Amino acid sequence: MQETDLEARIALSRAVIGLLDEWGISDSDQIGVLGLPAGTRTRAIRKYRDNTPLPETDEVMERLEHIVGIADALRTTFPRNYRMASQWMLSPHKRFDGMSPTAVIVSKGLRGLMMVRAQLDCSFAWEQTA
Repeated sequence: MQETDLEARIALSRAVIGLLDEWGISDSDQIGVLGLPAGTRTRAIRKYRDNTPLPETDEVMERLEHIVGIADALRTTFPRNYRMASQWMLSPHKRFDGMSPTAVIVSKGLRGLMMVRAQLDCSFAWEQTA
């Protein structure tokens, strides 16, 4: 059972790093977006692309939840053309004061992840205002 859990964590890590790559977030910025400990080197991101699971800290897990939530909302918003999802993430938007969602995530960290998710996922936005 533990092996399956480890495999699932590795698969999640690969998927999340792949999403951040698609969204144009550099390895050094991925460290901050993921909430990895201070002093984490960019080579750690390469390990997460391969066979190392991301740490299971509360900080990292909360951010993973938002990244996966954003990806799910993008799949719902652009069900026939996933390239549009990346385009949306990289394009400036009035809702973000002319910044791209990716830039908001990089500059604002967890708050940025939540802001972007709220724009895409009305049920998440509703929960936040309740």
